[in-house]
This record gives sequence, structure tokens and C-alpha cells, in this order.
Amino acid sequence: MSAFVPNAGDWAVITGAGRGIGRWLAQHFAAKGMRICALDIDAYEAEETARLCGTEARAHGCDVSDAKETQRVAAKLIAQGIEPSLLWINAGVGSADTLSEAKARTLDWLMGVNVMGPMHTARAWLPVLKAQNGPCHVGITASSASVTPVSGPFTLYATTKQMTAAIGEALMAELAEDKIGVTILCPGILNTQIWNAAQARPERFGGQRQAPDEAGDHWRAQPGPEVLQQGLEETLAKGGGWCIIPTENDTAEKMAERHAAQTKGLFDYAVQSEGK
Repeated sequence: MSAFVPNAGDWAVITGAGRGIGRWLAQHFAAKGMRICALDIDAYEAEETARLCGTEARAHGCDVSDAKETQRVAAKLIAQGIEPSLLWINAGVGSADTLSEAKARTLDWLMGVNVMGPMHTARAWLPVLKAQNGPCHVGITASSASVTPVSGPFTLYATTKQMTAAIGEALMAELAEDKIGVTILCPGILNTQIWNAAQARPERFGGQRQAPDEAGDHWRAQPGPEVLQQGLEETLAKGGGWCIIPTENDTAEKMAERHAAQTKGLFDYAVQSEGK
């Protein structure tokens, strides 16, 4: 796959662009000359991101867990001439819950945003990317939790983020013939507000909840999203692929542990079949 070089004047559509990694991505690509369309469940924050990205930037509220709304917003913006060469599927939420004990609405929320959200977004926007004449690219924000063993108090989050990465792999396979590259971004823990994601949670998933400020202390002690820049640019220069940028010292070790466990569980059918 050829390198993706942001073209000045091209549109970049970014979900979850109201804060954190999404806002940084929007500002990063705006600095490359792209026109930004910032989507976020919090329309006010999306508008603030657009303001930071220049006079031609646009913003729109969008709940990616709602398939009909995602399609409706995409159709409206495409009709207004926003035909992106870059789609970055970034919206995601976190929660310190386990798969076996999470409340049903919490389970639906994380699955709705982290798993169904990328699917809804891809289905809404990919037709216009495929119709473009120039080079196009899709980014999807997964997590270092997508490539390490599921562990700790965030097992539900890690489970959904492994699914997010799997969607990225599916898009790699599906878009290869269209020569559309895909980047699967797997950042470590960064100084974002994902710890307080429930502040914008829809009512059907339990409604808004403001976490106590001290809950964000661990995240505030981490580097900001700007640490992603070098790895992201190098991955785009290769035409996409996995872009794993850990902030935890043991990520590589945990990745190796997971790979070793998978390899250990691999059986050679021919060997097993001997003597039958």
C-alpha cells in the first residue's frame, strides 16, 4: 500500500473529536492543511475542536452507537460536499468494569461505542471514500489493551478494544482491493478524559455521570496525545498497518506473553493425525 500523504484542502472526518486523542488528531491533520470535520457526541466540544482547526473546519454532534443517527449525519454532511480522503474512527469510551459483573447498560454502552460504533461509522462513510479518485485512508483508534492479554480491572474495556482492533483488521482485508490503507492506532494510557467518559453517556445506557476529579489523577500523570505524532507519521508513510505506541513499560513483554500463549496452543493437524 502506498504512503498516505495528507493533501491540503482535502477533508478529514474524525469521530470522537471533541477531546483527547480525537481533538489532537484533528489539530494534527489541520496543521497538514486538511479541512477537518469533527464529530462527537458532545456537539459543543466538537465545535470547539473545529474552532481550533481553522475557519473551514466543520463540526456536528453524532452518537456513533446509534446506527441511524450515524448514517443520517454522514448523509447530511456528504450532501454538503464533505467527501473525505481520510476517515478516522476514533470515538471510544472506557469503564472500570468486568465482563462478568458489569451492569447490562454498561455492557451495552461499551459494546455500542467501541464495537458497533466503528462498524456504523465505516458503513456510513466508506462508500464515499471508495468513490474518491485520489488516495484515501482509514484510521481506527484501538488501544495497547488490544494487543496485550486481557487483565486488571478494565477487562470489559480491554475486551471491546480487542474487538475494535479486529474491525481494523477486517477493514484492511476488505479495502485492499480499493487500495485504501488502514492504520490501527494502539496508544498506551494518555492524558485524556476517557476516565470520565460517562459525562456524555446517553440516557439509554444509564445517563450522564460525573466521575470524582481524583479518579483522573493517574491519567493526568501520563503524556499527552502529542507523543503519538512520530509513530503515526511513520505508519502513514508506510501506507498504514499496526501503529502501537505504548506508554507502559511492560507492553512489549505482555504482547510477547500473549503471542507465546497463542503459539503454545497451536497444534499441527498432521502430527495429531498420525496413527489414525
